[in-house]
Amino acid sequence: MLETLDDVPRGGAGLQLGLDTFGDVTAGPDGKLLPHAQVIRDLVDQAVLADGLGIDFFGIGEHHRADFAVSSPETVLAGIATRTSRIRLGSSVTVLSSDDPIRVFQRFSTVDALSNGRAEVILGRGSFTESFPLFGFDLRQYEALFEEKLDLFAELISKKSVTWQGRLRPPLQDQQVFPPIEKGGLATWIGVGGSPESVVRAARYDLPMMLAIIGGPPLRFRPFVDLYRDAFERLGRPVRPVGVHSPGYVAESDAEAAEEFFPAYKQMRDRIGGERGWAPMTREEFEREVASGSLYLGSPETVARKIATTVKGLGLSRFQLKISAGPLAHDRMMRCIALYGGKVMPLVREMVGEAEA
Repeated sequence: MLETLDDVPRGGAGLQLGLDTFGDVTAGPDGKLLPHAQVIRDLVDQAVLADGLGIDFFGIGEHHRADFAVSSPETVLAGIATRTSRIRLGSSVTVLSSDDPIRVFQRFSTVDALSNGRAEVILGRGSFTESFPLFGFDLRQYEALFEEKLDLFAELISKKSVTWQGRLRPPLQDQQVFPPIEKGGLATWIGVGGSPESVVRAARYDLPMMLAIIGGPPLRFRPFVDLYRDAFERLGRPVRPVGVHSPGYVAESDAEAAEEFFPAYKQMRDRIGGERGWAPMTREEFEREVASGSLYLGSPETVARKIATTVKGLGLSRFQLKISAGPLAHDRMMRCIALYGGKVMPLVREMVGEAEA
């Protein structure tokens, strides 16, 4: 069992392959949207299946809006922890800017206890801002909130007793936080979108970096990986692991995957895009993203080949496939998980291993 992210292997047979879900509200057999409660129960079943298939990681996103069921990933992960035995469990991501670092640490240390050391947290700012007004935070302090709260969280995961002072909350003096992590430390990543400043920040705090690549060719992020590794070299520290989170879907054939995934994906993409001023997604745009962008969609062989190319091109320690997509049905995601664990993962390991031999 990995006790800290220092133990994450770099590529080859030790490459970690995981799954992410945002807990999108899905459609039932009758086409109607399911209650949020049922979606949460379905997430637990998905994670249990992933655990049985030997998938390395299961991540759940945090959102505070009607189209996503999970506002408290740690609570769902705690439930999953009691029904699984080996899979690592984490957030994708925890919106640290609008939360309290001490409470985040306490919730994840509790998941770590329930899972016997399998908890991880991926800290980020998220791509939605609903949590700021919900919890009484000022969006004008978007950057300052994240920077200060990350600074405190870094102290919490590295010291048993914390003395810390910032500008936005009262200071701490020789404060202990409970429950402590039983073995090692709390595995913590920094989620990074498209900002060089975020890349350097992850290195400065000596934390692994999870790149969220959700559009365009994945290998265009190679300069970010190089910047991250250069920053560690300048700091005189061993480089930490790099991972990638990207959307995708696996079916028996490329054509079947596209036909099953496209309607739900377009519905989700157009809904969010409409809020942000994007034009509706066309089928041609979708197919370009499948062919040369960051959508890992198709048969097991097609998806494995694309993952292996990204792993080798970016030098990854982990790849996380985000499988939820709007109302995409639970049974289809379960079949996708089965194909990912049973066929995609062995193929990826074989392809990456051959390249390194």
